[in-house]
Amino acid sequence: MLINVKVIPKARKEEVKKVSDNQFIVKVKEPPEKGKANERVIELLSEYFGIPKRKIKILRGITGRNKFVEIDL
Repeated sequence: MLINVKVIPKARKEEVKKVSDNQFIVKVKEPPEKGKANERVIELLSEYFGIPKRKIKILRGITGRNKFVEIDL
């Protein structure tokens, strides 16, 4: 499954919000430094979909807010 994720770093509250079938907004408390926000995005998506973190991979957008993510269900 391929999804588009818009990340909002340094948010007050962490959440995963589904906008459409393949569009999500993920709010994380972590700052966008040294991959901390990306790690937390993967953790939150893992919890949301109920799968291990190793089955989630960021394909594009490592340094940006808009990411293209592959989820192996």
